Amino acid sequence: MKCSIAVHCLIFMHEAKGIAKVTSNLLAESTGSNPVVIRNILSALKKAGLITVARGTGGAELCVDPSRITLYQIYSALEPGGVTSIIGIHPCQDRPCPVAQNIQKVLRTPYHKIENAVKETMEQITLQSMIEEFHGLVSGN
Repeated sequence: MKCSIAVHCLIFMHEAKGIAKVTSNLLAESTGSNPVVIRNILSALKKAGLITVARGTGGAELCVDPSRITLYQIYSALEPGGVTSIIGIHPCQDRPCPVAQNIQKVLRTPYHKIENAVKETMEQITLQSMIEEFHGLVSGN
């Protein structure tokens, strides 16, 4: 859910530019999330170089053109492990069962293919394309 909240915040920042100072409290109100959750997300997005946050008085804004921000960049800012955190393999290799001892090896290749497909798809989706989708929905198109 952090990724969807982050996208929400980034679109909000884009739409509010020049209109309102975007604070964690304002974003919390818009997203329905706790301000602490928002601050953690903003911190990760700032660390990734996607936004700036004014010291003291607050106010977050994009510092990269939305056409250059991919969904994968947003996701990676929040999940440093990348898409491997989407699906995982339970730890059981120390058990006496032969399936348990080999399941990680069995799943390694298919999971790697899934992770690569997810990453490639997420890299093709930009914040700009999501902003355009939002505009289409708001204008009724």
